[in-house]
Amino acid sequence: MENYLNENFGGVKPKNSSEEALRRWRKLCSVVKNPKRRFRFTANLSKRSEAEAMKRTNHEKIKVALLVSKAALQFIDAGLSGSTDYEVPEEVKACGFGISADELASMVEDHSLKKLRAHGGIEGISEKLSTSITDGINADEESLKHRQNVYGLNRFVEKPLRGFWVYVWEALQDTTLMILAVCAAVSLAVGISTEGWPKGAYDGLGIVLSILLVVFVTAISDYRQSLQFKDLDREKKKISIQVTRNGYRQKISIYDLVVGDLVHLSIGDQVPADGLFVSGFSLLINESSLTGESEPVTVNKEKPFFLSGTKVQDGSGKMLVTTVGMRTGWGKLMATLSEGGEDETPLQVKLNGVATIIGKIGLFFAIITFLVLTKGLIDRKIISGQYTSWSGDNFIEILEFFAIAVTIVVVAVPEGLPLAVTLSLAFAMKKMMHDRSLVRHLAACETMGSATCICSDKTGTLTTNHMTVVKLFICGNAKEIQNAEQAKKVRKETSEHVSKMLMQSIFQNTSGEVVMDRDGRRDCIGSPTEAALLEFGLMLGGDFGGLRKESTIIKVEPFNSHRKTMAVLLELSGGRYQCHCKGAAEIILNMCDKVLDSTGQAVPLDELTMNSLMNVIEGFANEALRTLCLAYMDIGDNFNPQNSLPGHGYTFIAIVGIKDPVRPGVKDAVQICKAAGITVRMVTGDNINTAKAIARECGILTDDGLAIEGSDFRGKSLEEMRTLIPKIQVMARSSPLDKHTLVKHLRTMLGEVVAVTGDGTNDAPALHEADIGLAMGIAGTEVAKESADVIILDDNFSTIVTVAKWGRSVYINIQKFVQFQLTVNVVALIVNFSSACVTGTTPLTAVQLLWVNLIMDTLGALALATEPPHNDLMKRQPVGRGQSFISNVMWRNIFGQVVYQLSVMWTLQVEGKKLFKLDGPNEDLVLNTLIFNSFVFCQVFNEISSREMEKLNVFHDILRNWVFIAVLSSTVVFQVIIIEFLGSLANTTPLSWNQWLGSILIGLFSMPVAMLVKKIPVSLNRQVESKLKFE
Repeated sequence: MENYLNENFGGVKPKNSSEEALRRWRKLCSVVKNPKRRFRFTANLSKRSEAEAMKRTNHEKIKVALLVSKAALQFIDAGLSGSTDYEVPEEVKACGFGISADELASMVEDHSLKKLRAHGGIEGISEKLSTSITDGINADEESLKHRQNVYGLNRFVEKPLRGFWVYVWEALQDTTLMILAVCAAVSLAVGISTEGWPKGAYDGLGIVLSILLVVFVTAISDYRQSLQFKDLDREKKKISIQVTRNGYRQKISIYDLVVGDLVHLSIGDQVPADGLFVSGFSLLINESSLTGESEPVTVNKEKPFFLSGTKVQDGSGKMLVTTVGMRTGWGKLMATLSEGGEDETPLQVKLNGVATIIGKIGLFFAIITFLVLTKGLIDRKIISGQYTSWSGDNFIEILEFFAIAVTIVVVAVPEGLPLAVTLSLAFAMKKMMHDRSLVRHLAACETMGSATCICSDKTGTLTTNHMTVVKLFICGNAKEIQNAEQAKKVRKETSEHVSKMLMQSIFQNTSGEVVMDRDGRRDCIGSPTEAALLEFGLMLGGDFGGLRKESTIIKVEPFNSHRKTMAVLLELSGGRYQCHCKGAAEIILNMCDKVLDSTGQAVPLDELTMNSLMNVIEGFANEALRTLCLAYMDIGDNFNPQNSLPGHGYTFIAIVGIKDPVRPGVKDAVQICKAAGITVRMVTGDNINTAKAIARECGILTDDGLAIEGSDFRGKSLEEMRTLIPKIQVMARSSPLDKHTLVKHLRTMLGEVVAVTGDGTNDAPALHEADIGLAMGIAGTEVAKESADVIILDDNFSTIVTVAKWGRSVYINIQKFVQFQLTVNVVALIVNFSSACVTGTTPLTAVQLLWVNLIMDTLGALALATEPPHNDLMKRQPVGRGQSFISNVMWRNIFGQVVYQLSVMWTLQVEGKKLFKLDGPNEDLVLNTLIFNSFVFCQVFNEISSREMEKLNVFHDILRNWVFIAVLSSTVVFQVIIIEFLGSLANTTPLSWNQWLGSILIGLFSMPVAMLVKKIPVSLNRQVESKLKFE
């Protein structure tokens, strides 16, 4: 079976599957009872193709419109002055605004500089919107409400949630249930006409009620799943943005954004609305989501228009929001697109294959069963000489035979197998939200259980990301900085010129800000590194606002992971230019040719001093400190700001040592990964000595492990890499390309299942390449999050281990359910088929088989596919690529239960009357009821045994899973009701206490049988370290 599945259903990957592979497996699913339900959680390829075609058309329209409008308006703007006869609508005036939503939307959408000038430029627009380009809007409740009424909400049209009755209707689309409904209708008509009401209606009503029970339980389960996915989808769309309101910078949801808001944008952000450029440096915007063009667009005072849905590729700046929600180009684009759904997971596809194989077998046996039963009736008529005389009872009997055959198909086609994957994933995804991880793609939850390698960032993932400056090397001396007093002492001991250059470098060359909060306290805004430097500058006694006013920032080259530097060009009084640069210590040091001495004089940086400074950097790094070097350069007054900033000739100011402590629990989490067969590798942009010190502290770097720099790694040949990569435990000073290359070779050369973390825009290729991309929820950019499969909401490495545990739990839970369902499938099929062939009758009727189908399908999935994870899961080796899903252990357990249950059922069929001393007119009905009751209790206790496939103790933590307890309890209660009170409808009769006890004991005995079977050794598909013992 596994070879057939791999050959025909194995082409689908966890991500980026080809359309050909997705179409191929669909064609092979020939026996499908309910396509609408079966394929609900698979990609709608035809709708997806339509969406892609529509998207391309919209891209072309938007691109052409933008090009035409820009060209036309350049011509118009060149010849016309900024005047307009625009009239403000009365309803807009009444709310205190001077421009309408439509006017703003057309201005930005058309990139109309003429309209912008006519309204007084950015200052005029801000005045008409009653906002400030420095302090933002007045954010009282009434003002916000007015803005939302006039300009709209920043929300897009969402597909309405389907109601419960839609799922009821879809559940009724099951072909076999529809055939059974027709059988029930005919049975009712014939039964009532021949036997009268109510006796003649019992058989038909029994089938009708069973169908309704199956339909409503299925619909409730599906509806609950849809609500879970809706909640998760809502979480995925939660994006926060930095704004200034009432003069204070704060973080809000993009959905709370209103026209007039002052938004702060930086690398990796998604532009949350249409707007106008207020201020900023080196802003490059990727508009490919709107126009399809990959070439970034520069936004500045000359080209001031931002479009919603685009991404900040480089630089930073401030934007005034002018248009929100469905009035933006992005909103209009979203309204025209219909999503094609998410790709199905490999496990879903494989289980569709299993369902198809078993469905074909079931269909074959169902046809044979019907023919055998019908032949038996004809033979009886011939023997009795009544073959020419056919009554209504005979037709009802044939109808019952047909209903039994159809019901065998109902039971035999395990429609619930692929849906169990979705149920388990939905349950896991919701629970993982509580464990601080958001799964964006279903397949990631499944794949994470097979992860063999985690490539983790250092900063913020293994460390706390709460940074503080603890050491400073300046003017030839290393200083400890533990508090404000020590910092001020350092400033007193440093010459005025050096102190000034240090302050300039800290406060001018930064992407952060020092702001006042509502309580009047100073707050450092920006990345953890920037915040640490700004906090240090304040400890030194610096004045952020005052220093920024002393000079004008002309140009900024923001920090990115390629350069590992940030530089700023200042215009000083008198028109002179000065450049400040900071970044990776050894990189900045190599850009310097002078150093400030203790008197503040710039002296040549000789080899001896260079070696001394390199030793300082190494010393700081060995103490697990992040090292940054600060430098400056006087350029004079003849520099052209349009040119790139200098790459050498700087004067060294200081080396800063920043402490970023290792997160509590990381070392334990790394040890758990090692025990689980998962290799942890650190990939960081930091200094190699810092990386090694942190890696040793975390337990990542061992004596036989290798730490390497990105520059050395990328210089290796493929053969060298093949030997080198398995030994790599730390990669320092790595670029995004190095991370991508490492991930690619781990997957392709070594067959590893790789999870990789990322937070920056440039991490997107590695996140996309990995089997599981993990983006950081706090430090991560929107670009990184969009490329990721899972978002780690607390940026904590321990949470990644929890995700791996949940992934393993999902995989094991689905295996448990498959084992349970295949057992019921095989037993029910063989019992009814063999009994029909040997005795001419079947012990399990259509109504009873529908109840069994409900137990093993929807209820079974609820019970077994929602088991919470336990710590023992991380004591197993991971399931690698290409290993069989239905393992030898599962086949062993299935075979053991099938043999026991078939033996019991046949013993009851042959010797049941003697064993239970049955006689009288109802003995056949009592016996069939006993067989049915024993069969159901075999499944109840087999469900308990299926909680553990290898361990003997199946009761461990059983009370933690209230769903399992609820399903088991409701199954038993409803079974009692069926036997004792619904006999006329379900073809059963009340049983005595002895018979009840016998049925339960027969079911209960399946548990020790399961324990004995687990003792039988099998060749494992994978190595499992947990011992098979009663714990």
